[in-house]
Amino acid sequence: MTTSASTATTTTASAGAPTGTAGSVGAGAGLGAALSAGTPTPTGGTPPGGSATGAIPATGAVAARGVAPDAALTAGAVAPVVGGAASAPAVSVLAAASASGAALSMAGRGGDTPAAEGHQYAPQWLELRESADAAARAADLLDPLRIRLANLPRRTTGLVVHDLGCGTGSMGRWLAPRLDGAQQWVLHDQDPALLRLAIERAPRAGADGSPVTVTTRRGDIGRLTADDLADASLVTASALLDVLTREEIETLAGACADAGVPALLTLSVVGRADLVPAHPMDQEIAEAFNAHQRASELLGPDAITVACEAFAQRGATVRVHPSPWRLDDRHIALTEEWLRGWVGAACEQRPELTERAEAYLRDRLAACAAGELRVTLHHSDLLALPRPTGGAS
Repeated sequence: MTTSASTATTTTASAGAPTGTAGSVGAGAGLGAALSAGTPTPTGGTPPGGSATGAIPATGAVAARGVAPDAALTAGAVAPVVGGAASAPAVSVLAAASASGAALSMAGRGGDTPAAEGHQYAPQWLELRESADAAARAADLLDPLRIRLANLPRRTTGLVVHDLGCGTGSMGRWLAPRLDGAQQWVLHDQDPALLRLAIERAPRAGADGSPVTVTTRRGDIGRLTADDLADASLVTASALLDVLTREEIETLAGACADAGVPALLTLSVVGRADLVPAHPMDQEIAEAFNAHQRASELLGPDAITVACEAFAQRGATVRVHPSPWRLDDRHIALTEEWLRGWVGAACEQRPELTERAEAYLRDRLAACAAGELRVTLHHSDLLALPRPTGGAS
């Protein structure tokens, strides 16, 4: 596994390509960033804010490996929304939830990590979540980032931004228009279909009208090295950290430190979901989902703590800021899909919850369809600034 240019497949395109409808496709690392339960703290699960690579992978009891990219989302869509027409048997609701949802805790693992090998991801899910991701990201971290980038030794030749687990490129669509100067974005992902979408929808210009160009690099981001980042001004990712292992986060922090590159890593889940009105089963579902996220040595809601420590141990100044999703009656489709995934993953982790979870999911979908449910999914954004070198400040 390597992301080095010598082995990765690279495609180049001008960002002058059509950008598509605003918010049309989203999220970098995936839904792992969407949520989890547990109290966020600056060191142990700081409030995060949606990936990261990915869409909804089809996994678990209902879906098989290699299923079509939109299969899980379609499966979730067939679950009846209670409160309208006649509803199907309860098992239908939870079966669909298992497809769009056990997958939920896998979303973001993309093809870029061993755990995700064989899964495909639905651009529809990324589209559904992009506006929530954009609203959640911590804009307060941009000023210190801009100051650092403005003082880079190679700043006059433009920025080179490596976006890890890019998905359809939503991180670039959010960040590039907020940075001045010419920019070249290097988009890393395993899925060629997502990379094609990322090029088609790439931003055209920075904040000051300077051109933005895009190249794609297909490969595994789990073993990134400083050599892979030799030209980088900045490393970014969205909803990625929580679907990495401790070793992979240590490797990422080491590569950034050795290359002297700042990192802006957004929308990492911290293990907390607040639903209003509350339900007696909320915490039980949340704890089961968190356990599902920690499968195969993945860090899930512990990732932000591990990442803070990894970057700080290598001399970086680390800032963490909450970046929660805030879902209400303006986000009914997203909330419904998230609910199905959340409950489905919880039941896959703890099958004994299934009978009660069927009724729980019906109640929650009914409240959502009626515009009565509010959900806050906590995430954290992390900015790591390495020790200044070569004139950076």
